[in-house]
Amino acid sequence: MKPFLTLIRAQNLLMVVLSQALVQACLLSVGVRWAKVLEPGFLALTLSTVCIAAAGYIINDYYDVKIDAINKPDRLLVGRIIRRRRAMFAHLVLSLIGVVMGALLLVRVGLINLGAVLLLWGYSARLKKLPLIGNIAIALLSASMLLVVAVYAGMLNMTTLGYALFAFLISLIREIIKDIEDMKGDATFECRTLPILLGMRGAKYVLYPLLALFMALLVASVLHPSTPQLFDVYMLVLVLAPSVWMAVKLARADRKADFTYLSNLNKLIMLLGILSMLLV
Repeated sequence: MKPFLTLIRAQNLLMVVLSQALVQACLLSVGVRWAKVLEPGFLALTLSTVCIAAAGYIINDYYDVKIDAINKPDRLLVGRIIRRRRAMFAHLVLSLIGVVMGALLLVRVGLINLGAVLLLWGYSARLKKLPLIGNIAIALLSASMLLVVAVYAGMLNMTTLGYALFAFLISLIREIIKDIEDMKGDATFECRTLPILLGMRGAKYVLYPLLALFMALLVASVLHPSTPQLFDVYMLVLVLAPSVWMAVKLARADRKADFTYLSNLNKLIMLLGILSMLLV
């Protein structure tokens, strides 16, 4: 069971559940209403999203066996602990459950889930080896994870769109950082990721404006007259300040360990940003 939970990135799936729960309880209602999280329709929606995300992690590892043997040999599961055929079967079953469950809730949700499955497959098989396209694909999926809750509820609003933009940018930044971290294995198998084409320095020059745009978005949210003062302080201290530190560390980074640190810091910023929904 433990290898399978590692394969589907159980910790990341908990982040998906938390994100969607906070959108449902905080962004789509006045005040924080946790009772909305227990609605059967929302629970089914979250389960469908988790199934598709888990399937995405499986298919990614399925295609990345040779690359992962170089980049992270100690964490290689598919082909070593879990048979490739079983991994593919699990991917297909989880994908089918996610799409069918979403379609039963709402046709639009089913189409979004189907699009996510196809995009995850395309990313794993081909897009991740292309410069920036694969990074953008994952960032779009991160944003859609939040938007699908509002689509199902029929209550898409500016606040939800703002958090979706937050998710898109922070995910895009992390994906490029991960590409720099994994340059060695990717280059061995002729991937054409951004750092391989432009080099580490060139990839950094792409990251700097993205970080600047991300921090500008944070400042804009703080300056908005409708946001509570506690939210403003939280964003400045716990989201903007770590983002500035990430920019400083990025400028100094030149080793794989540095980019591993940046990737983990990015995940922390993502979590803190999501938790800010409690204060909106």
